[in-house]
Amino acid sequence: MYYDTVIIGGGAGGLELASKLGRALGRKNGPEKVLLIDRSPFHIWKPTLHEVAAGTLNPQQEGLSYSILARANHFSFVLGELVKFQPENKTLSLQAVYHENGEMIIPERLISFNRCVLALGSGSNFFGTPGSEHAYVLENAQDAQNFHTHLLNLFAKAAYSADKSLNVVIVGGGATGVELSAEMMEAYHEIQNTVGSEQRFRIQITLIEAAPRILAGLPEKVSEQATQALRQKQIKVLSGTKVTEIFSNKVETDQGSIPADVVVWAAGIKAADRNQEYGLPVNRINQFEVNDQLQTPFDGVYALGDCAACPWEDGKLVPARAQAAHQEADFLCKLLLTRIEGKAFDQTFRYKDSGSLVSLGNNHGVGNLMGSLSGGSFFIEGLIAKYMYMSLHLLHHKTILGYGKTVLLALARIMQQRVSGRLKLH
Repeated sequence: MYYDTVIIGGGAGGLELASKLGRALGRKNGPEKVLLIDRSPFHIWKPTLHEVAAGTLNPQQEGLSYSILARANHFSFVLGELVKFQPENKTLSLQAVYHENGEMIIPERLISFNRCVLALGSGSNFFGTPGSEHAYVLENAQDAQNFHTHLLNLFAKAAYSADKSLNVVIVGGGATGVELSAEMMEAYHEIQNTVGSEQRFRIQITLIEAAPRILAGLPEKVSEQATQALRQKQIKVLSGTKVTEIFSNKVETDQGSIPADVVVWAAGIKAADRNQEYGLPVNRINQFEVNDQLQTPFDGVYALGDCAACPWEDGKLVPARAQAAHQEADFLCKLLLTRIEGKAFDQTFRYKDSGSLVSLGNNHGVGNLMGSLSGGSFFIEGLIAKYMYMSLHLLHHKTILGYGKTVLLALARIMQQRVSGRLKLH
């Protein structure tokens, strides 16, 4: 099997790149030249996984089929997981697919390519913390759905327990941890409104951050407003607190012990250890080292998104954010189309920080936007920030679905929520 351009990973950056390339090459050439590979049959925008985990977003409605997206955007899609990568030979192998009963469905496949883009994403970084097996992570849609099922069980257990209480600990005060804590509190209040007084219970959500403040990578004003909003929701915020060990029923920190019926780890990222096996240089968190054109040391092999260690400014790397993956996909699309035409491409990638937005539950958000008319940044909060946060999700959908379908999808989801409610209870 041979394709001119193979993209491994259907996250925000990988899917947007495949969609743009396919549409540019057209219905006739796109499916023959561009192949997207992912281990899941459907796509969910990663920044919304905290909503899936809390149950405030239904993955069956949110998930988009890669096969349908491939047909609409003129690229090919193959379900599979990368097991071997030989950049010097420009070949890769995908793991065989087996049925639950052990029967092989699809054998291991060898794919040759002219150009390849690695968009493998990242996972969680436990920083060597003992007891990590007791913590849930939100690395993909399956993780989020598994946690949501467990959370519903915990809600039911707490409602019929003797002390009528539930203790939740979230480790990591970055965007994921902050947003998850807010969404989980929203889910709790939704649950309380659906049961009688005899089934109501108390919840204590504790957010732990090792840095002096949550959202440490964002301006201090954003951090302060987020902290205040979470505390108003009765969420306990512990900054400057390091987790030393995780147990099945508690979390040990350098400030003492915290009871925990469930723990979610959302502190730091790390690319997969398997990245070390692909013959490409990686950094200490297993990201592929790339130059200012997102190319690895091998000609025709590129990386984007969370798995790429791309130089930025002052010796720093481009941050692992959805907006970075979006910009990298735009850049690589131009580069690859130029190379496909046999022309030289001398532009370099320059990441532009457009600011950050954080969702704090229904109709509330905070953030800072860069590049105002004054050349600086400005702070926004409340309903405006929440709507702008939602618009980022719609912009991603517009890239892969087009304007018309995105509008229809948004309207359909609003109507569905009006009928079935905001919280997924199954």
